[in-house]
Amino acid sequence: MTSEPPARADVLRYAAFTDHGRGGNPAGVVLDASSLAPSEMLDIAAQVGFSETAFLLPEVPGRSEVRYFSPQDEVAFCGHATIATAVALADRDGPGELHLTTAAGPVTVSTAVTEDGTTATLTSPPASSVAADESTIDLVLRALGWSRNDLDPTYPVHVANAGNDHPVVGVASLERLAAFDYDYDAMAALMAERGWTTVHAFWAESPVLFHARNAFPPGGVVEDPATGAAAAAFGGYLRALLGDDAPGRVTILQGHHMGSPSRLLVELDRDVSTVAVTGAGTRMPSSGRSGTDG
Repeated sequence: MTSEPPARADVLRYAAFTDHGRGGNPAGVVLDASSLAPSEMLDIAAQVGFSETAFLLPEVPGRSEVRYFSPQDEVAFCGHATIATAVALADRDGPGELHLTTAAGPVTVSTAVTEDGTTATLTSPPASSVAADESTIDLVLRALGWSRNDLDPTYPVHVANAGNDHPVVGVASLERLAAFDYDYDAMAALMAERGWTTVHAFWAESPVLFHARNAFPPGGVVEDPATGAAAAAFGGYLRALLGDDAPGRVTILQGHHMGSPSRLLVELDRDVSTVAVTGAGTRMPSSGRSGTDG
């Protein structure tokens, strides 16, 4: 007796958090995954090969469950795949508001058509941040190949969360960030042990403009060009660190050192625990049935 072949799915490919139409972080999007088992979602994500693919399980118009898979495993929440999904829906149905149920909690996304194209704003799960202990800092620095002299004392190392845990590591110079390199195996082992999703390294050009690079071994890649979940967690970090002095809006530039420039707008409201992250999305040239278009 032979088993049925795996279900096929229409897979769209979108770049999220593009910078004036360029760069961004690619994500797979399946707008109706109702017929797919989790094992099939994982298989499709592996075939697509992007750091994440989002699988939408529509409930009623404007409300859906969404599951996220890297090529290796399911993840609780993914910011750039959420932006990609919302933009794909806006391109199909027109802009509006979308209510998503994720493993990390409810997420609301609103879309709009602007001069920069279709944009989406996600409201993250509740964001929080705690100072990293000394041994954790030492382990992260060892994997990064950095010393404490490389750190910016204005921004102490924390582990921040807005659905997933992300260590946030501020460096003292753009030159150190530009030379970003790390021991992949050591970092992957440490992140697996601690349950971290990315390591968010950043340099503050100003109090409202940050350059970031994200180590992402759990996604099977060395570096992520735009990380919405980490951007939301970073917003929670700034709010926890600075309190009432936290800026209301900051911009994160990411992916430039990879040749995939990305722009993420992070908005903070000190009266709520969530963080809003906005980015533009662009449909990539090819899409089709899973496993048929690279």
